[in-house]
Amino acid sequence: MSRKVYSAEWLLPITSPPVRDGAVVIESDRIISVGAKADILSRDELRDAEHTDFGRAALMPGLVNTHSHMELTLMRGFLEDLSFHDWIARLSQAKYERLSVEDLRHSALLGAIEALRAGITTMADTGDSTTAFDALIESGLRGIAYREVFGPDPAVAETSLDGLKAKVEEMRLRECVRVKVGVSPHSPYTVSKDLFRRIAEYALAQSLDVCIHAAESESEEKFLKEGAGEFAERLRARGIEWLAPKATTVRYFDSLGVLEASPLLVHCVRVDSDDIELMACRGARVAHCPKSNAKLGHGIAPLACMLEAGLAVGLGTDSVASNNRCDIIDEARFCALIHRAVDQAFNRPSADRLLRLATLDGARALGLDQDIGSLEAGKQADLLAIDLSRSHNAPVHDPATAIIFSAAASDVMMTMVAGRALYDGREVKTIDEETTRERVRAALIAMKTQS
Repeated sequence: MSRKVYSAEWLLPITSPPVRDGAVVIESDRIISVGAKADILSRDELRDAEHTDFGRAALMPGLVNTHSHMELTLMRGFLEDLSFHDWIARLSQAKYERLSVEDLRHSALLGAIEALRAGITTMADTGDSTTAFDALIESGLRGIAYREVFGPDPAVAETSLDGLKAKVEEMRLRECVRVKVGVSPHSPYTVSKDLFRRIAEYALAQSLDVCIHAAESESEEKFLKEGAGEFAERLRARGIEWLAPKATTVRYFDSLGVLEASPLLVHCVRVDSDDIELMACRGARVAHCPKSNAKLGHGIAPLACMLEAGLAVGLGTDSVASNNRCDIIDEARFCALIHRAVDQAFNRPSADRLLRLATLDGARALGLDQDIGSLEAGKQADLLAIDLSRSHNAPVHDPATAIIFSAAASDVMMTMVAGRALYDGREVKTIDEETTRERVRAALIAMKTQS
């Protein structure tokens, strides 16, 4: 099978220092070699290889988004300036009362388009339909589709689990090398103790990855520690008894055996040092969503403490209903600025660390770091090329700094997954963008005009 060479002024392997005038060699879906362009092009076996030179650009591993909700893409800008309780209520009403599965399918496809245009190659997406799973497969993206489950009433825990099993089994019949299925018991305030226990046991028995929204808000903390607040009131209004464990989210999960599944915990804004130590001991992983956490007024997760504890932490955008953009470069920049500000640290996290969070660390948080996250021989050919020639990026003293603090998603020139260029700097090759946007606009009009 023919080999292809891609080169640029900068090559960022992540696991080794940047290479000036570097190149990567790809055969089929794998990286064969990485190094200096001159050395690679001098090899006899590559004399006739197809060569693409991106010029004043950087080649780097594809970006990893450790938490998204692609089916909610059409709600961008729809849920502004609401309390968390009202935000959830309006989202749920629109999603379940005004949108069809077909509407959500096109919404998820629009999310996939946005991701590919932003250089994202792997998505860890959570939803209670198959729309994101289908979008991952159709678009060519790599990812994990976590099937969401709700069930705050312990009386229906077994029924809820049976429903989840049926949905997961159907999805697993359509898994492929790129796209796997996981499970997501939504949160402490939407899933009963009994259902959490059953899902943890099921996930461990079936080798399913687990993702949970955790320690996100003050409301959640009050719900668990005091049995009070809006979430508790909602359960009591439905006739569901709630006895607070009087513990943090992490310690509550540990008491239920949930941490035995080493879950991916999303947000972790309200975790203390004991929580972090426990998470590290149990092998829990974290999807850090700094923009969503800030925009909804939840706070700032203790990133430095989590990293010091050795936790696997990756960056996530959350849904564009809360973030407004599926853009890991922008997420990394915001992450840098907000943590430097709150920690009063001029150099932490560094640009190099942020690139790692956006690539290899994100892959590690998803258990995929043996295959993706860095440019190394033998790994999957998931990479992007980003233009550094434009005025807002020039001059380039350090490529990592340029990407994190100057570049934009619009600078992405190519997004490749498994050796296949899915975005060429002009259009996404796997999805009809114009049709998708038209379908989303039509769904949005219908959603807004319904009473």
